[in-house]
Amino acid sequence: MPAFPKSVEKILVLTRNVDSTPKDLVDVIDKDPVVTVKVLKVVNSVYYSLPRQVTSIGHAVVYLGFNTIKNLALSIAAIGMLPQENKAGFDAQAYLLHSLATAGLAKKLANRVQDADPMDCFIAGLLHDFGKVVFAQFMPEEFKLALERSANDGSSLHTALQAMIGADHSIVGAMLAEKWRFAPALVETIRHLSPHDFKDTDMIACVFAANQISKHLAFGFAGNHRIDELPTALQKRLGGTLDEVIASLGDPRVIFEEAQVFATL
Repeated sequence: MPAFPKSVEKILVLTRNVDSTPKDLVDVIDKDPVVTVKVLKVVNSVYYSLPRQVTSIGHAVVYLGFNTIKNLALSIAAIGMLPQENKAGFDAQAYLLHSLATAGLAKKLANRVQDADPMDCFIAGLLHDFGKVVFAQFMPEEFKLALERSANDGSSLHTALQAMIGADHSIVGAMLAEKWRFAPALVETIRHLSPHDFKDTDMIACVFAANQISKHLAFGFAGNHRIDELPTALQKRLGGTLDEVIASLGDPRVIFEEAQVFATL
């Protein structure tokens, strides 16, 4: 299984240290030329339309903020691990857009509940489907059959993968998160996102809902055609049904537009 980039591991440590400063983040990114170039590419994109060109990570943090730069660095790491091609016919770019949109939505929903950290929700949303990437790389034939089965009969991809492989992408994604030494609550969230196996926690509520919203609004596509209503317990946490939560978000296209910018890295 792929390793998480060392520089991004250091950034993750900084995100969990309340005493960390923007300078600490700048020092880490400055030592990784690939991350530096890509962050500056996004900062200077038309999307942000800054009044002058930004040429240093220090200035990028000032213009975009600590949290946006952290999200960018994590997105760069996830994008860097995606295969260029795969024999399963899995669309990596559509998957990436779905994952980035889910991450942004999960982070926004985290502000509605007490016990979900917005940064952890962003990471869980970004990586919630990463097990599919592993299947596409290492079990392409089985994964292709599961994708076809889900598309043909409308079943959940979780169910199709269990039938074809004996494990779904949530299990594999959680294994990766454990290998990358993520917090136990984050690992648990990735593991229990299946509607047949979810746990009633604030973080799972945010990421589960964000995933369904991304699918409902066609923000990218990660191979699963089925859209599930929010379970009753999650409706209580988030304040309504899936449609009601979507209506309360304002204009979620803003989040998707940012995801499109990040996906060009």
